Amino acid sequence: MSTPCYVGIDVAKAHLDVAVYPPAATPRFPHDEAGLRALVTHVQQLAPALVVLEATGGYETDVVAALALAGLPLAVVNPRQVRDFAKAIGRLAKTDALDAAVLALFAARVQPAPRPLPDAAQQELTALLARRRQLVEMLTAERNRLPLARGRVHHDVQVHIHFLEQRLKETNTDLRTLLQASPVWRAHEQLLRSVPGIGPTTAATLIADLPELGRLSRQQIAALVGVAPLNRDSGPRHGPRSTWGGRAAVRAPLYMATRVATRCNPIIRTFYQRLRAAGKPPKVALVAAMHKLLTILNAMVKAQRTWQPIDM
Repeated sequence: MSTPCYVGIDVAKAHLDVAVYPPAATPRFPHDEAGLRALVTHVQQLAPALVVLEATGGYETDVVAALALAGLPLAVVNPRQVRDFAKAIGRLAKTDALDAAVLALFAARVQPAPRPLPDAAQQELTALLARRRQLVEMLTAERNRLPLARGRVHHDVQVHIHFLEQRLKETNTDLRTLLQASPVWRAHEQLLRSVPGIGPTTAATLIADLPELGRLSRQQIAALVGVAPLNRDSGPRHGPRSTWGGRAAVRAPLYMATRVATRCNPIIRTFYQRLRAAGKPPKVALVAAMHKLLTILNAMVKAQRTWQPIDM
């Protein structure tokens, strides 16, 4: 039997470096339409078991789309995970070609699960949510600047705040329209928003950025989002549990929803108050409540059952 082939692609703005494991030639393609066509042809000829790329903040989008449309098994992974892997195997030098080689070895050793490419509607929903987060950040920054601004600058900041508020309002309308246009998303949103504490932004974020909700176990979904407590034990020492990693874009709105839920959701409120009464710090109790709320949402979506004021 032939040895499976694994491909790593390092994506830059101007070029694409390709590496293969077991090691072979490492070509470079320009990051343009002609280069993408040549890349797809080259990778198809290799017939890989898996192709791995890093999430690079958007530069990888057209590469992922081209490879996915060609029917190639593809995984887009967290750059930090790959960098930790490189350090663990002693690959400290860093060039584009070396990064591609590390990605190919990462694909062979770790074998991350391939994820299907989101359809055009889900990509648009994700992009709208990202734009909404940017508008909120800019609006917060301008509101913080306003009290210290003077004269013409004060007027300019006020005008910009008004503009950003209008754009945020229009973006919220666009999000709502997009969700309502899909019967599946509309039903999904209604189910999620039946939970006290879950508002329109959190529901839209869960639909767009956590499509695995309802498809994984409670342990897997908590680890994916980054709210699962991780052990920090060594020998006789038992360190405090902590959470890290996961999808920050999901965690931020889930955190705000949980804060609301500790006041208006009977199950989350009781759970949070019990932890505080037991002496848990507020942040620890809140993260535990986030974990519980996510578990409830995961069970609801899996069973396609709306909110019930009983512990699940």
